[in-house]
Amino acid sequence: MSKAVSNELSYISGYPDELKVQVQQMLDDNSLADYLLNKYPESHDINNDKELRDYVFQFKNRYLKKSAPLSKVIFDQKIHLINHALGLHSFVSRVQGGKLKAKNEIRISTIFKDSPKEFLDMILVHELAHLKEKQHNKAFYQLCQHMLSDYFQLEFDTRLYLIQLELNGHLYPQSVTKPSKI
Repeated sequence: MSKAVSNELSYISGYPDELKVQVQQMLDDNSLADYLLNKYPESHDINNDKELRDYVFQFKNRYLKKSAPLSKVIFDQKIHLINHALGLHSFVSRVQGGKLKAKNEIRISTIFKDSPKEFLDMILVHELAHLKEKQHNKAFYQLCQHMLSDYFQLEFDTRLYLIQLELNGHLYPQSVTKPSKI
């Protein structure tokens, strides 16, 4: 693969060469956006931190009721640029009045404010799984797949989405708007 190709495909660098060749062909044909739009035609309608928190708690209450509590769930505009991450799970310990208080926080990159719902789901499931499994090990990925059965496909497609964003700055054409709440 050429240097230009490897730079464009940095989000899928750990995937087999056959997949990289297919993705490069989609980039050459300008068909990556069409592929993603056909598979994920609409963005979600979660617009603020309160809606995000409520949405994350739906997943947490369904799959991780007995896990550690969450103190904060927010969209964070600094994540992608500073940490080269899409979401962060933070475990913060503080001493308060002679007691050790622990707080779990989930921060999701603001680039997912306009993403397909499935990509937001993948990121939040990934970060929620860190409540039980700190490392990216077999148990971690089994938990992700338990919460989201097509987790691995969504992770790959999210990486394609990031390539599309990096090359064009958007996925959805300007004429496509977010679904309105009724």
